[in-house]
Amino acid sequence: MFDRLTTPVVHLLLALAALIIFALGFLVVADVVGRGVFNSPVKGTPELVSMSIVIVCFLLAAHAVQSGGMLKADVLVGAFGARGQAFSELVSGVLGVLFFGLIVWGGFGPALNAFVVGEYEGEGALRVPAWPARFVVVIGSALVVLIYLAKLVRAFRALLSKTPTTP
Repeated sequence: MFDRLTTPVVHLLLALAALIIFALGFLVVADVVGRGVFNSPVKGTPELVSMSIVIVCFLLAAHAVQSGGMLKADVLVGAFGARGQAFSELVSGVLGVLFFGLIVWGGFGPALNAFVVGEYEGEGALRVPAWPARFVVVIGSALVVLIYLAKLVRAFRALLSKTPTTP
C-alpha cells in the first residue's frame, strides 16, 4: 500500500533529475564551446553545476532505496537464507532511518535560514540561490526515511512470521 503512494512521487523525482541532467549536458557543452571557440565561457556554469549535482543526488536517493539499488553485499546476505535477509533488511532500515533522519534534522534549520536570509552561491556575474538545493536535500532525505521505515516494517513482519519471505 505504501509503495503505491510513494512510487509516483519517486518516479516524478526521477524524471525531474533526468531533466536536470539533460539540461546540464547542454550547459556544459555550451560552456566548453564558448570557452574554446569564442573565448567566453557561460557565466555561472560552475555554480549551477555544483548546485545541480547535489540536487540530482538527493532527487535520486529515494529511487535508489525503493528499487533496492543501495549498496549491499548480495552474496553475503543471500547465504543466510530468508531470515538472514529479513534481518539484514531490518538493520539496513534502522541505519537508513538514522542516517537520513539526521540529515533531515540537521538540514531543516539551515535550509529555512538560507531561504529567509537569501543565501547565494557564487560571486560576480551569476549568484545562485542556495535554498533550493538545501530544501531538496531535506525533502529527499525525508522521503528516504519514509521508504526505509516501510522497509523496516516489512522486514520486521517477515522476521516475526513462521515462514519468512525475503522483504
